[in-house]
Parts: sequence; C-alpha cells; structure tokens
Amino acid sequence: MAGNSFGKLFKLTTFGESHGQAIGGIIDGCPAGIKLDLEKIQTELNRRKPGQSAIVTQRKEPDTVEFYSGTFEGETTGTPIGFVIKNANQKSKDYSHIKDTYRPSHADYTYDEKYGVRDYRGGGRSSARETACRVVAGAVAKQFLKDIQFNAYTASVGKIELDKNIKELDFSLIETNAVRCPDPASAEKMEDYIKQIRKEGDTVGGTVQCVIRNMPKGLGEPVFDKLHAELGKAMLSINAVKGFEYGSGFEGTKMKGSEHNDLFNEDGSTKTNLSGGIQGGISNGMDIYFNVAFKPVATIMQKQETINKQGENVEMQGKGRHDPCVVPRAVPIVEAMAALVIADYLLQNKSSKI
Repeated sequence: MAGNSFGKLFKLTTFGESHGQAIGGIIDGCPAGIKLDLEKIQTELNRRKPGQSAIVTQRKEPDTVEFYSGTFEGETTGTPIGFVIKNANQKSKDYSHIKDTYRPSHADYTYDEKYGVRDYRGGGRSSARETACRVVAGAVAKQFLKDIQFNAYTASVGKIELDKNIKELDFSLIETNAVRCPDPASAEKMEDYIKQIRKEGDTVGGTVQCVIRNMPKGLGEPVFDKLHAELGKAMLSINAVKGFEYGSGFEGTKMKGSEHNDLFNEDGSTKTNLSGGIQGGISNGMDIYFNVAFKPVATIMQKQETINKQGENVEMQGKGRHDPCVVPRAVPIVEAMAALVIADYLLQNKSSKI
C-alpha cells in the first residue's frame, strides 16, 4: 500500500489499523532545538479522541501518545520523531457481521478490489482512527510555527449554519461546547440536532471552517505546488471529506471582477480578502481561510440493502460505537493538516534561499 506519507521536508508517515495493537507515526524533517510541550500535544489529541461527549462515538480510548525517538531533554534533535498511540478498547466482534459484507459508502469494496484482502475490524487502515497520528504531528508542527495561529471550528451541521462573519467570531469560545462552534446559540441548535439524528439511528454531515492568522508572505511553490492546492490535498485526504474551498470559494463565481478584486493598501495588505490570503498560489500575508465539507458518517443504525463478496444481495445494519456527526472531532484534524502544510512550505522557503 502506497500513500502513507505526507509532506516533502516536514514529512509524516503513519502506520497501524483501527483495531490493531497500536497506531503511530514518524515525523521526518522536524528542525532541531524545538522545545516540545508534551501536555499541549496531548491536549490536541484529547480534542480528537472518542468518548469525549454525548454527541460522538462512545469508544473509550485514552489516546495517550508515547514518543520513542527524536527528542532529548525535551527538545527535538532533528532526527526522526517516532511515536505510538496504543489501541486500548478494541471490540472486533462488533464487526464480525461485515466480514464478507460490503458496507455502503465505505472503503470495504474498493479495498477488496484493489488488494484482495482487507481488515474488516472498523475498516482497518481506512478507519478515521488513523487521523490521531496526524493530530500528533500537527501539534508538533504548531510548536515549530508558534507565531502562526490555527483556528478551526464547526461552521455548519446539516442545514444549521453559523451565520456570522469571521471578524465577528470569538475563537476563545470554540472549546466551550461539545460541537466546537464559536457561537453559543448556533452550537446549542447543532448539538440538539445531532442528538435527534442519533436517536433516529442516522447520521449527518457539516462543514469545518479554518482561519490561519499571522501568516508569513511568500509561502507556496507555483506552478503545480500552489499553497492552496496543497491545502486542498491535505483536507481531502481526511476521512469523510467531500469538498474544499478557500477565500470566496464558490460564492465568488457570483461576483463581478470589479467586486471580487482585492485592492491594495500602501503597505501591501489588501482592503478586502476574497483571495483568502493566497494569490498566484503564494501567501500574501493576509489571513488564510477555507471551508472543508464532511459527509454524513457512512455507518448508520438502520437496515440497508447491500451485497456480499459473492455478489449476493443481503441486508445489514450498523452495530457498535459510531459518530452520528464527525464534524466536532474533525476540527483538530483540520488544524493539524493545515499546520503540516504550512510547516512544510516554511522549510521549503528557507531551503530555496540558501
């Protein structure tokens, strides 16, 4: 299986399956001399871990990260950083009913077709549990990028949308509610809706918006390695993501050029920021902002028709512990992937000027 690594200079390779002994990763290319705050890294993991509230999967995993290399006396050494997160609460029997059955909208069928074998326990390698490794690496990247701020939050759940401009939001409120929405009124509606959907044995999708502040100018490598292209790839690599847009996005198609152009101030900043902080694939120093769309979780607690390995029509129903809405737990994953992209480009920028 290829495709287990991300990044060029600041590079992450992950390993492990949802119900194996552990998952983990190797961070290669992290600069030496970064004093790591292990508590902050664990806090990031705690934001993603299961069982943290009534509106997420109740799988109980401590998600404690253990570092095995790449640090000495609390600082990075510049050598590969190896880490492991042990799986403590596997319930493989919850998946025995799908051993020979393909769950609709999952990776079961495509994995079987591509590899001829699959780990059916929670999806194995295709499980979103792998994203815990990304959160660890993203937390390390954030400490390398200590002056850059990454703020992601839930912007919508189903048809319930956060109807406020980014400038009106108080990011300190993101972690004050289970749904991770910086507007308490919207958060309450979203949470009630997710609970309702869960009672119906169904799931719902939504969007995560991310704002990156204090961005340096000049990050991005045209022509094929534009900054927004790499951000898009990073977000689309996250499980359940169905769309990515930055700046004015699809709404910008409804505007005239005279309305959409970001006019300059004398210092090089722009009066508006419909470009989303990126022009010509290169950061211009303005805030970068983008939206990530997540589909409804594919596993539902309702009966569905599907097929098995023999191509026979069968009926199945989801079992076990699953998220009714993945969006609240996806917030730290979006931040982590954004941090990995920016860290990688910052190192590329430095190497290009040597």
